[in-house]
Amino acid sequence: MHYFDGGGCIGRFPLATNEVYTNKTSGEKMTNTDWHNIVVRNKAAEICEKYLSKGDKIYIEGRIKTRKWQDKDQKERYTTEINLDEFTFLTTKRTETEMSNPNTSAPPPSEENLPDSDLPF
Repeated sequence: MHYFDGGGCIGRFPLATNEVYTNKTSGEKMTNTDWHNIVVRNKAAEICEKYLSKGDKIYIEGRIKTRKWQDKDQKERYTTEINLDEFTFLTTKRTETEMSNPNTSAPPPSEENLPDSDLPF
C-alpha cells in the first residue's frame, strides 16, 4: 500500500490463475499458472489490505493497462497490470469467536457495496 498526501491510496498485489487440463498424449493432469499484477485504489485498496490474504480466492473485473518506464540503467521497461474495477471475495474468513457464535459471522464487503468514490476509472 502507498498512501498519498491527499488521502488517497494505491495497493498492488500479484494474483495467480490456474489452468488445469489433461495431456492428451500421456493422460497426465497438467496445471499451468499465470501471474498477474493487480492495482487497486482508495477504499477498495484498504478493504483488500484488510481482508485479502495469500491463497484466498477472489473474483475480479478490471481493465488491462501496460505501463512503460526507464530502469536505473535507462532501459525501457514495460509491465502489464489489471486495474481493478470490481471484486468479490470468494474465500470468507471466520475468527474463532465467530465460529463459536455463527450469528456474528459476516463475509467481508465487496466493492459493489462501497460508496461512490473519487476513483479515476
